[in-house]
Amino acid sequence: MGRVEGKVALITGVARGQGRSHALRLAEEGADIVGIDLCEDLPNVPFPLGSEEDLEKTRSLIEGTGRRAVLHKGDVRRTVDIESVVQDGLSAFGYIDVVVANAGIGIFAPTWEMAEHDWIAILDTNLTGAWRTAKSAIPQMIEAGRGGSIMFTASGAALRANGNLAAYAASKTGLMGLARELALELGPHRIRVNTVHPTAVKTPMLDNDYIGRLFKPDLPPDASADERREATADVLRGQDLLGVGWIDAADVSNAVLFLASDESRMITGTPFRVDAGYGWR
Repeated sequence: MGRVEGKVALITGVARGQGRSHALRLAEEGADIVGIDLCEDLPNVPFPLGSEEDLEKTRSLIEGTGRRAVLHKGDVRRTVDIESVVQDGLSAFGYIDVVVANAGIGIFAPTWEMAEHDWIAILDTNLTGAWRTAKSAIPQMIEAGRGGSIMFTASGAALRANGNLAAYAASKTGLMGLARELALELGPHRIRVNTVHPTAVKTPMLDNDYIGRLFKPDLPPDASADERREATADVLRGQDLLGVGWIDAADVSNAVLFLASDESRMITGTPFRVDAGYGWR
């Protein structure tokens, strides 16, 4: 029997990156998946976001494990989109046990130079989007009486300053406060709430030409993807205790699986770090 056999997990930002990795890891261990992703690029986010093709690939991979998937194209900044996928998930599966509010964006800029609409977009996606996700799922979790686990994808940026990431850091730090409040409120219902804090993760959000040249401006114009990745890793290696630079999405997914499973039944209100020691610096 899988570690989350019979559970249903709601995951935002599911089309690729960490969201897809989490969905597959949970499906491999027996969970059915409800998911949502914007599937389009956003103005001023300087790298491509997930696509509808990515979302369909995620669906195919989930179904390849033998589990079922209800996946929507939608925006966590719109309550109606979140409520729609939750209701379709409930219609298909009857309940939701696990929530992974993973959708997020980031824009690098000095705090005083960031445009107001960029600040709003980041907070609305990363923080308020997580609140909308939890708010839409919690009533039926309480009604079902099955307990459950809610996770917010926070960041090492909530634990230490980096520079040029004020909106992102504010949104991820806000998730810690949201999780603590919900952990208190939902404890009587045996619903646990935690934040997950990765360091840099090797996903398309960081593994792209824009980020590579931001971290390493002297990269030659004809640098290959492998050369760019190695240059990015070189910059990041000095940031954590293990000297790895960045981690794989699977490293975070293993933590998500643990927090989704009954193995973590006594863990709530906790910032769960998967950061190779990044937060200790």
